[in-house]
Amino acid sequence: MSENCSPQDCAGCPSAGNCSSQPQSFLEKPNAMSSIGKVIGIVSGKGGVGKTLVSSLLAVTMQRRGKNTGILDADITGPSVPKAFGIHDKADACEFGIIPVKSKMGTDVMSVNLLLENESDPVVWRGPVIAGVVKQFWTDVIWKDIEYLFVDMPPGTGDVPLTVFQSLPVDGIVIVTSPQELVSMIVGKAVKMAQMMNIPILGIIENMSYYECPDCGKKINVFGESHVDEIAQQYGIPVLAKLPINSDLAKLCDNGTIELFEGDWLESAADKIEAAEKKAK
Repeated sequence: MSENCSPQDCAGCPSAGNCSSQPQSFLEKPNAMSSIGKVIGIVSGKGGVGKTLVSSLLAVTMQRRGKNTGILDADITGPSVPKAFGIHDKADACEFGIIPVKSKMGTDVMSVNLLLENESDPVVWRGPVIAGVVKQFWTDVIWKDIEYLFVDMPPGTGDVPLTVFQSLPVDGIVIVTSPQELVSMIVGKAVKMAQMMNIPILGIIENMSYYECPDCGKKINVFGESHVDEIAQQYGIPVLAKLPINSDLAKLCDNGTIELFEGDWLESAADKIEAAEKKAK
């Protein structure tokens, strides 16, 4: 680039179209045989708040609305999506790429657990290798006729979330949190990272929000009073849902039958996801 280069006037410049002054895109192309609609990231600033549960419930909710859904399990060192769906088969491959495994109700799932010889084998890899695998789950997997692809991300703001935000055309993220007061700071980190990466934030889902007494129906705040509405107002984003502590949900995940869940907690979140604008590729 010349010392006198003006990025606003590239006409006639021999480096036009290949200039370091122009913003560079790190987006990876999906597999040539993939057909993917909206890409929705499920994130949190800390672990143990229920991202996999929310990813699974959202995929099932959209599936029940007649949409073809998929889940890309980007939590490489703690993959649990296959367990929730009762998937134990290994992913297959053909000359064109890797074929995700379908759940009983038709959701396509890709997870590192579907590639390991034993489900309980640990993934002891460094960050760049893990980030590379996540990219391959986008570039090498054949996501065929998927209208909504949910990306279940690991916690925090490290290598993998950065890779997903830079490499995939994410149309929006849903932040998952819990009622403890410390989450205010944690949610703030997730929000600010998304803003830095210019990723739309669709809203917050609070998991383990309350426990409903099966006898009287009273809602008990097991983890104290929720502050999610204050946090959402602080950052100008909506609260999409408040999920209860529900032993039936836990049992369904443990039994691999999450697709049989009953409840309409995530209908408003599904509405928001359907209304999200498609990001230009």
